[in-house]
Amino acid sequence: MARVITVAGAQMGPIARGETRAEVVERMVALLRRAHERGAKLVVFPELALTTFFPRWYMEDWNEVDAFFEKEMPGPDTQRLFDTARDLGIGFYLGYAEHEHRDGVLHRFNTSIIVDFEGRIAGKYRKVHLPGHTDFEGHRPWQHLEKRYFEVGDLGFPVFRTMGGIMGMCLCNDRRWPETWRVMGMKGVELVMLGYNTPAANSLSATEPPHVRMMHNHITVQAGCYQNGTWAVSVAKAGHEDGCDLMGGSIIVAPSGEIVAQAHTLADELIVYDADLDEGRFNKTTIFNFAAHRRPEVYGIITERAGMIEPD
Repeated sequence: MARVITVAGAQMGPIARGETRAEVVERMVALLRRAHERGAKLVVFPELALTTFFPRWYMEDWNEVDAFFEKEMPGPDTQRLFDTARDLGIGFYLGYAEHEHRDGVLHRFNTSIIVDFEGRIAGKYRKVHLPGHTDFEGHRPWQHLEKRYFEVGDLGFPVFRTMGGIMGMCLCNDRRWPETWRVMGMKGVELVMLGYNTPAANSLSATEPPHVRMMHNHITVQAGCYQNGTWAVSVAKAGHEDGCDLMGGSIIVAPSGEIVAQAHTLADELIVYDADLDEGRFNKTTIFNFAAHRRPEVYGIITERAGMIEPD
């Protein structure tokens, strides 16, 4: 019997630096209600969905930085999102900047969570592949300071059995790394949720055209789905946000690697598809039957070191 879950990608248009959490949550609630009207049971929001993409600015005042972080989840402003989703019987994925106090030390993570049909947090992920840099770089048209504001995620790539399937998460740059997908694939993942905030232009290369960046955005997700027999819902924050153009291109991808739904605007937009979670079994039991075909004894270099070393 097919295991079909109707999934929705809730792309969001730009969020201005001065926009409040409450204003953003109202936009998200509207997307939840539209998703419910279209029969969706699981909604995926973008990375850092509650604020503008603040790592584009260099800030020395950590009180200013911390204003972009959530001290609790749900909090006073986000509780409405949880309550609405619970009342509608919809699960969701949410990306946000997380504060965690542990043993008297404040930690900052780029985080996402899965919330189940009852409004309970069913899983948490913290971004592993942080792009960018730590110090101000004046030659860039905008900064990309994730390495300054976030720690490397410390939860690995977990998967969670919830809402009728095996669910995984990643964030933005994680999608570009095959290890992200393979680790979850080795755990039997059936649906990967990911949000991103990706500029339409490369701040270090004026010659890279936007269509190539969009190709890279899509092909990494398509390859990850195909090679691991999983669905993915990949959702953007898009449009002209505080002087930076963010690409859209939110997609839903089948285990075949095919794009089955795609956003066509740079605004708040919903894409929906009926995903049969059993569809990934064919890849998992044939060409990508890991137990039959993987050869881990020759893959040691992948975990022995981070950087490339060319042969003599």
